[in-house]
Amino acid sequence: MRRAAIYLRVSTDKQTTENQERELRDVAAHSGWDIVATYRDEGISGAKSRSARPGFDALCKDATRRKFDVIMAWSVDRLGRSLQDLVAFLADIAVARVDLYLQQQGLDTTTPAGRALFQMCGVFAEFERAMIRERIRAGLARAKAKGVKLGRKPIEPSKERAIVRLLQTDGIRKVARKVGVGVGTVQRIARELRAPQKDSVPLSLRG
Repeated sequence: MRRAAIYLRVSTDKQTTENQERELRDVAAHSGWDIVATYRDEGISGAKSRSARPGFDALCKDATRRKFDVIMAWSVDRLGRSLQDLVAFLADIAVARVDLYLQQQGLDTTTPAGRALFQMCGVFAEFERAMIRERIRAGLARAKAKGVKLGRKPIEPSKERAIVRLLQTDGIRKVARKVGVGVGTVQRIARELRAPQKDSVPLSLRG
């Protein structure tokens, strides 16, 4: 019986790996594979490096130790979105003589066609990510051209003065809670107070 390891990943905390795992376990049962380990990365983008994905890093290390015979994943983009990283991963598991099964692509790397398809899928995943980045940049450019003001909304002068006053006695988190603003806003004002710019108007006198 082949020993199988499942790798699961979702990009946000609002997503779940439950559906991925259920279908992969069904495939393993149908194929007669014994699932010996499950690795997860939840709320982590596939664009992150291996070191930034602890589940994937552990999977790769255990693959080199031959703790299983086949790696199962829902789709190629669960493994990563960089073609270079995907090809390196495939090379590593090939050296370790560990096979790869991808549910969405119906991929099995025991065949030359499977290895070629794996690289092709990596190209499409990287292309998709590049297109998303381009759409975001184009959207920001259109908004700027229409006069839409980007960035954070300026804090009200009255709240700014209250923050300056409260910082003399309270901590940053307590001030943020009292005034009803984010901790980052209070931290920014605290930094400005510690290092005022030359010829600037004191925060306490603004408005």
